[in-house]
Amino acid sequence: MDMTSSVLAHGECMRVSGLLARIGDRWTLPVIVTLHDGPLRFNQVRRAVGGISQQMLTRTLRTLERDGMVGRTVHPTVPPQVEYALTPLGRSLAAEGLRLGGWVRDHIAEIDGHRSAFDRRQEG
Repeated sequence: MDMTSSVLAHGECMRVSGLLARIGDRWTLPVIVTLHDGPLRFNQVRRAVGGISQQMLTRTLRTLERDGMVGRTVHPTVPPQVEYALTPLGRSLAAEGLRLGGWVRDHIAEIDGHRSAFDRRQEG
């Protein structure tokens, strides 16, 4: 393997790793999954995603909009109403997030058992 291809592979790996870290942060998947059923206004998203601050929701939605996963529509009303909706890219991420959540639900008891066994071995 020449050095150029290994550097490109490493660079690509770092890009993938960075995006996975952001998708796996505390708020991205909950926001994406909340929008899975259709467009919502800001406060509807905020109520549905318990515990998120206004500032963090704004930051998360802006990042998702920048990445092309969420679209923002401003309706010409007084006051203006803003709706957020998943793009096709965002819908594909929501589907994967729901699938991953299903895997966790299917295996969480088994993982808890392995953790308990490991902790007991470490104590003894």
